[in-house]
Amino acid sequence: MNRISDDILFKVEKPGRYIGGEMNSYIKDKEKIDIRYAFCFPDVYEVGMSHLGMKILYYILNEREDTYCERVFTPWPDMEELMRKNDILLYGLESKEPIRDFDFIGFTLQYEMSYTNILNMLNLAGLPVRASERGEDMPIIMCGGPCAYNPEPLWDIADLFSIGEGEEQINEVMDLYKVYKGNKKEFLRNVCHIEGIYVPSFYEVYYNEDGTIKEFRPIYEDVPKKVTKRIIKNFNDVVYPDKLIVPYTDIVHDRIVLETFRGCTRGCRFCQAGIIYRPVREKSTSKLLEQVDKLIKNTGYSEVSLTSLSICDYSDLKNLVYSFIEKYEKEKVGVSLPSLRIDSFSVELINEIQKVRKTGLTFAPEAGSQRMRDVINKGVTEEDLMNSVKSAFLSGWSTIKLYFMIGLPYETVEDVKGIAEVSQKVVDQYFGIPKNIRKKGLKVTVSTSIFVPKPFTAFQWSAQAEMEGIREKIKVLRSSIKSKNIVYNWHETPVSYLEAAFARGDRKMCDVLVKAYEKGAKFDGWSEYFNFELWMEAFRKCKVNSDFYIYRNRNYDEILPWDFIDIGVDKEFLIKENEKAKKALVTPDCRKGCKNCGVNVNLGGKCFEGAVFNKIQ
Repeated sequence: MNRISDDILFKVEKPGRYIGGEMNSYIKDKEKIDIRYAFCFPDVYEVGMSHLGMKILYYILNEREDTYCERVFTPWPDMEELMRKNDILLYGLESKEPIRDFDFIGFTLQYEMSYTNILNMLNLAGLPVRASERGEDMPIIMCGGPCAYNPEPLWDIADLFSIGEGEEQINEVMDLYKVYKGNKKEFLRNVCHIEGIYVPSFYEVYYNEDGTIKEFRPIYEDVPKKVTKRIIKNFNDVVYPDKLIVPYTDIVHDRIVLETFRGCTRGCRFCQAGIIYRPVREKSTSKLLEQVDKLIKNTGYSEVSLTSLSICDYSDLKNLVYSFIEKYEKEKVGVSLPSLRIDSFSVELINEIQKVRKTGLTFAPEAGSQRMRDVINKGVTEEDLMNSVKSAFLSGWSTIKLYFMIGLPYETVEDVKGIAEVSQKVVDQYFGIPKNIRKKGLKVTVSTSIFVPKPFTAFQWSAQAEMEGIREKIKVLRSSIKSKNIVYNWHETPVSYLEAAFARGDRKMCDVLVKAYEKGAKFDGWSEYFNFELWMEAFRKCKVNSDFYIYRNRNYDEILPWDFIDIGVDKEFLIKENEKAKKALVTPDCRKGCKNCGVNVNLGGKCFEGAVFNKIQ
């Protein structure tokens, strides 16, 4: 096999994606290590290098003296063509050596539409895509990430899945592998006993005549019937990188990312992350300031993004931001916040941030009518939004982004028209401010995404809205927007259709995935490569009815493909939330009192008492 050469790199669009050697990347002597791990992100370098989970696990694995973790990203089609033409196998960026010779190949599952890239990367590595066709001498394929909470569509692709948070678990897996290295079968028989590890080949699925699941059971007595998600209990002291790789080329999020807390107490009924990452666990302000100081010194970055599912809910946010600005303002190191909640927006706080660097403002009302905001349990009002944008306009902003969803359960056309109405009211707030105060050049960008029902949410039983109905709603919304100050962006419906099929699919979807890949599917999350008819042909060839997964409401007593996973939140709680959604009843934030979702009992620790945060010990 050949190695990558300068001659090939000169021929591709962005050679910086494939060269490695960046500051803070690890270079190790492979003769002095026991385990080689290829951490694969099934998308291009710019996307993968922006992912925090990869940065964390790359650091943890490489801090082990016995392990060498290398990064691998999906080659863009121009590079793939040259690799195949020149007989170059997919390689790790650090050593440039083929990953088929590694012990582990790990994939992070962030988006269902990247699944064909996983198969393509395995093929580029010279490996069979199916686990059942890979031999004992081939690497162990490991998958984790949020999409792993329904692993079944990839059941015959991966050898094992990591369910939950991996900082502690990954070390346990590596330690066990050293005991059984060279014996994949025995390793898999034992690794399934590590909390949060799922080995799909140790389970059988039986189906009813109507296609629903009749039974899901392990084939060995010692294999757990339920796989319990892994969580970090002492989040304040969990390992976090003190250095990050600094790319040679631009990436999507080219800055320091500082994780303030995990989990969310808001209980939005469409949001999978808000459920699967429970309970909330925070880091102290002193710990965060200590971590960011090392990261700034070790990377040279001049911007820090504070990240979490709902950053404004960090209990000491004001102190954190003020302390940061006080320390780094003279060095021109700025801090930014992601999407803001309209009921916790602080102009005072944002103005403090602007002392170093001007940032945009993004709000996510999610729905256009108050009824729909109550249905999805967003917990905000139109008045909250108007107060927030008015304060922003008075403070000198003139560019605002608003995020909404369409196709939500129990949604009407009138609810969709409400998106245009509330967006117009935002414009009216701007023009209601005297000219000598407001900044010129108003631009309100309205973006809508299509709702996709996800596992472990209150809406996991709901059918996705049909494509034709979604198209009609988008058409209605476009015609309802009148102001030239509003820019409307929307997503296409076929991609969301496929996303729903994999989000709630069972093992039959694995055959469809393989067939679509064999027909040429890849980079399905990129519009220029997505081919919907190719996927429909794959469904037909496999005799799988795609509408069965997408347009069908489930009964509460139906066995769902992911029911064998225990996330700590009781199924009964999700059922109650769906029933409340039908009546547009709101469930208050957990910080205002426990709502008995089950996490406290099932995962063995306190979340909150009243509004006071309690760290799980």
